[in-house]
Amino acid sequence: MILMAVAIMAVFASCQKVSTPKATFNASDKIDSLSYTMGLAQSQGLKDYMVNRLGVDTTYMADFVQGILAGATGKVNPKQTARQSGMQIGQQVAEQIIPGVSREAFGDDSTKVLSLKNFLAGFIAGTTEKGMLMPQAEAQQTAQRLMDEFHKESLMAEYGDNMKAGEAFMDSIAKTPDVVKTESGLCYKVITQGKGKVPAKTDRVKVNYRGTLIDGTEFDSSYKRNEPSTFRANQVISGWTEALTMMPVGSHWMLYIPQDLAYGERNQGTIKPFSTLIFDVEVLDIVE
Repeated sequence: MILMAVAIMAVFASCQKVSTPKATFNASDKIDSLSYTMGLAQSQGLKDYMVNRLGVDTTYMADFVQGILAGATGKVNPKQTARQSGMQIGQQVAEQIIPGVSREAFGDDSTKVLSLKNFLAGFIAGTTEKGMLMPQAEAQQTAQRLMDEFHKESLMAEYGDNMKAGEAFMDSIAKTPDVVKTESGLCYKVITQGKGKVPAKTDRVKVNYRGTLIDGTEFDSSYKRNEPSTFRANQVISGWTEALTMMPVGSHWMLYIPQDLAYGERNQGTIKPFSTLIFDVEVLDIVE
């Protein structure tokens, strides 16, 4: 693969005409035999790679061969090498970078795509270090901020109803008798108040639990696995951490966790972005 990569990088290195070498294959000369057979072996798959990955038109196979010869023999045209390197990077910009960043920023909204003109203006200014409208460090910070904003807008367009439904649910639950609402927005209802030690954030706790969405869809249950779960109190979503550090061992509570104390904008499969969660939790023990 190393030899193949070297050959590929030299494909368009020069337009100079170089005579194609002829093998002086001599079975009695082990070096000549190794040289020819190794070259032949290393060429396996190169043509397919050239066509399918590099997009080379086989009509220009002779030019491809001349490029290999020029690169391998050191007869490289620096101007041509620079131009071809730029073409390869430009293709990556058009075929990979622009579509990839657009998907990350705008999700499935195909009506939005990065401006190729503006992207190239910034890309070339940064590469040549000429005409930059701002320092590159500032550009990185601005780009990240804008990416985050567009990503949030995209998620809100698709999953904003989850947030609205969750907020309405939490407002309703907070008014339910025996439900306590904390300053963070977490709501809980005590079914059984334990008499054991209250876990610290760094304690490992053994719990049984069942988790559902506000529509009743179950997404996890240690009861169904017939095996309690053990983890540190600060290694779970923040709503759980807050609750666990208030629940004495032996407690059984219902937890109502708003999306910002759960997984927020993260997509967790059944748990879609901005989902409010309900947990039936029993703290069984603190594991030493």
